[in-house]
Order: sequence, then C-alpha cells, then structure tokens
Amino acid sequence: MRTSTVLLDTNLLLLLVVGHTSRAYIARHKKLTEFSEQDYDTLVRLLSSASQLLLTPHTLTETSNLAAYIQEPAKGQILATLQRLVMGTPEQHVPGATAVQRREFLRLGLTDAGLIEAAQADTIVLTADLDLYLAVLSKGVPAVNFNHVRDQYL
Repeated sequence: MRTSTVLLDTNLLLLLVVGHTSRAYIARHKKLTEFSEQDYDTLVRLLSSASQLLLTPHTLTETSNLAAYIQEPAKGQILATLQRLVMGTPEQHVPGATAVQRREFLRLGLTDAGLIEAAQADTIVLTADLDLYLAVLSKGVPAVNFNHVRDQYL
C-alpha cells in the first residue's frame, strides 16, 4: 500500500492505539472483539509503507469515546497513547456542516461522511467498514478494505 497519505477509519485507529499501548489489551477491549493481535501486526505493516498518516477530528472524537470501553489502568494508558498520537499526527479538518451535506451522511453518519470528504486522489482510505469502503471507491478515491487483507490469513 505505497502512498503518500493514509486516512484511517475509527475502528482501525482504535486497534492501532490499543495495540500500541499493549497487544494484550486487544483481546480485553470491548470494542475490538472482531480483531486479534495478528490484525494489529498487519495494520502496523500496512501503515509502515505510507509516508503519512492523516486523521480527522471526527475520527479522533469517536476513537476517544470508544477507547474508554476498558477498565483502568488500561483505559488511562490507552488514552495517553491516543494523546501522543494526536500531538504528532496531522489532521484534515472537515467542518460538520460540510460533511452533513454529503449524500452518504444519512446512511453512514458524520464521521464517515467526513472521511469521504477528506479523501483525495493522493490518499488511501484504510477501513474495515464495507459501506465506507464502497462509498470512498464510488468517489473515485483509492481505498483498502482491511477485511480483504485479513482474508489472506484467516
């Protein structure tokens, strides 16, 4: 997945943050039941070929909310990892008023509509969400469905 920029969806961002904090937390996190440590390794490998990770404030907000679905001390450690990531990663701001005007908003919600709006021809949207994946492709922007990658080893 060689590209200059990767836009990451919420669930994969959560996997990245939780796994970076502690691989053991992946199995314990209530919002990561569909993912494994091997998935985390695959995600890290995919991201290592990108020159830049780009996030949206909507994705960060949703990830922050989902990160709290684990007991302390893991919760605080995960949020500290997210804090460090936010401090060192560029964000593409998409105003809510712009995102809700996209036709996909009523079907996919604010966060995904914001990702679609932020996606450009020189970015790849990396997602585990089929509906978001198809919407990005229909915009003519490259996307990778993480589940297609997972199918190679499951």
